[in-house]
Amino acid sequence: MHIHIINPNTTKALSALDLAAAQAVAAPGTTITVSEPAQGVPSIECSFDEAIGAIGVLAEIARLKDQPIDAFVIACFGDTGLAAAREAAGVPVIGMTEAALMAAALVAQNFSIVTLPARTRVHAHRVVANLGLGLAGRCLPIRAVDLPVLHGHTEEATVIDTLTAEARRAIDLDGAEAIILGCAGIGHHAAPMQASLNVPVIDGVATAVGMAEMLVRCHLSTARGGSFARPLIKPIDAEFAHLMPKENPC
Repeated sequence: MHIHIINPNTTKALSALDLAAAQAVAAPGTTITVSEPAQGVPSIECSFDEAIGAIGVLAEIARLKDQPIDAFVIACFGDTGLAAAREAAGVPVIGMTEAALMAAALVAQNFSIVTLPARTRVHAHRVVANLGLGLAGRCLPIRAVDLPVLHGHTEEATVIDTLTAEARRAIDLDGAEAIILGCAGIGHHAAPMQASLNVPVIDGVATAVGMAEMLVRCHLSTARGGSFARPLIKPIDAEFAHLMPKENPC
């Protein structure tokens, strides 16, 4: 089985963190690869960044269309370009945010998301609302630390201390039974935070890989009869023509 992770930003150090997180949980025999767009933004921290990152996700799916990939994982909290990626790809596409939310629902009655920077809370709210499944009523106030995404791997001591303190407030003040880490770049802090906090601390990249493996093993892929039908073939400007799927597999 081959699971490919797409990091929607251009920072290779974050791609390396995604790869390590995935390889730590992948089943024996599962190959994990990762890539990032050749062009884009170094981190995704606002809606403008996310729009650019979504084009990068589609570009990677188009570039890899002939590779023997069984599923894609999008490694950005907010699930950058997820719906479009599901239309474009011929295999399952798992967003790390959706995966983390579903995992939290299986291990706790309620949960809190701790993300960074503060303005990205809106993206977490959007995914919770869009996913439905009654999760909005189980998601406690979304908390954030106002640090840049790239600090997640360059200022690790500061970030883990700040994240742990905010997660502790979610547990003590909000009653959170589980914590979701709201950024792919901080997922490697999940294990030490879980040991410190004594509640489940969920890394979306790791859970997305597990869910991708499950879908492939169960021979389940994206439904093509409605919402995620393949894009309509139509004239498109040359600049974007390479993004359009050339075939229409079920």
